[in-house]
Amino acid sequence: MRIAVETIVVAPIADVWRAYTTPEDIKQWNAASDDWHTTAAAVDLRAGGAFSSRMEAKDGSMGFDFAGTYTKVEAPRLLEYSFGDRTAQVAFAPEADGVKVEVSFDGEDTHSVEQQRGGWQAILDNFKRYVEAKRRS
Repeated sequence: MRIAVETIVVAPIADVWRAYTTPEDIKQWNAASDDWHTTAAAVDLRAGGAFSSRMEAKDGSMGFDFAGTYTKVEAPRLLEYSFGDRTAQVAFAPEADGVKVEVSFDGEDTHSVEQQRGGWQAILDNFKRYVEAKRRS
């Protein structure tokens, strides 16, 4: 089953792409809630290149690694990647009011579709807030 989330980021597409693909930026926005954070991120932004991020609860109680391989990189419009036996696609499309960012991914069987969509949407909402705040500063 394929699950999709999306948002509109009010910023130039170059800024949106850079924030999505730069390790230092990823560490600032890649969390679904305020009690989690990303402590490390690495990006080899090319087809066949690897990426990884370490997400941890701020209280140190748990953490996990999210890693995969880029299968398609078409800057600044499209990223496709595999992680385990699943795939995802991130599309960046300029619109009148900003850049539409749509993430679609293969769901898994452990959590409900609603939980998965909610978690990925929360991270994407964090991304939007981060990019828009960075642009204003």
